[in-house]
Amino acid sequence: MSAVETRPEPGVALPIRPRTAAVLAIASVVALMMLCWPLLLAAEPGQRVDPPFIFLALLPLVMVVVLAEMGEGGMESRVLAVLGVLSAINAVMRGLGAGTAGIELVFFLLILGGRVFGAAFGFALGCTSLFASALLTAGVGPWLPFQMICAAWVGMFAGLLPRRVGGRAEIAMLTAYAVVASYLYGLLMNLSSWPFTLGILVPGHEGSLAYVAGAPVLENAHRFLVYTLLTSTGGWDTGRAITTGVAIVVLGPAILTTLRRAARRAVVRPSGARVRA
Repeated sequence: MSAVETRPEPGVALPIRPRTAAVLAIASVVALMMLCWPLLLAAEPGQRVDPPFIFLALLPLVMVVVLAEMGEGGMESRVLAVLGVLSAINAVMRGLGAGTAGIELVFFLLILGGRVFGAAFGFALGCTSLFASALLTAGVGPWLPFQMICAAWVGMFAGLLPRRVGGRAEIAMLTAYAVVASYLYGLLMNLSSWPFTLGILVPGHEGSLAYVAGAPVLENAHRFLVYTLLTSTGGWDTGRAITTGVAIVVLGPAILTTLRRAARRAVVRPSGARVRA
């Protein structure tokens, strides 16, 4: 077997605990409701609609609670050190690409980290990477909590992909996941800004793609999907999908091997327990 070939592994470097899984599930449901508020809000035609600022303020608190739960007995100091290193690398790489023309250098390392260390680690890596990069690039704003939670989902679901897949099949699976995750990330970020990007309008603008307060849910959902299709397929999201997919194909095997070696040294296991890499 070559130095960069990956083998299927029966488990994950950091198995997720039941309580942590419950916290992640609750946090994800709350965050998804915050993202979908334009479609869930009941409003009368012509009524002024304001975003739920209280819930938006709670989103960072939700993520802090999740990170605290994962740090309380779930991650050892050496794993936290790996998390810090990967977050720093991701922050620098994001600054280099800065999302220009959809060139995004963060997601491939986020996906590979979640793949090796598991869903909880991937969730934490998504949060810390986007937060650190925002501090470095002066990108702190009301959009940051949404970026953090969406990136956290990218890393978390990478850790939930089928485990017994290795070699070229694993790289193909991760590449396909990267493309899907890139578009879904863009869709969710569009949903967080869509009512404000085009303005909150009153009924009578049936030809517009903007959010219409008081319109049926299906009508607003149709407007949003068309808006996302037009803005994503020819722009940022396609660039992100291509960049991430190519990076995984070219660099994925070597980085997976490196991360799995780091996982063997960072994770202390009971005698007889092994993770192959």
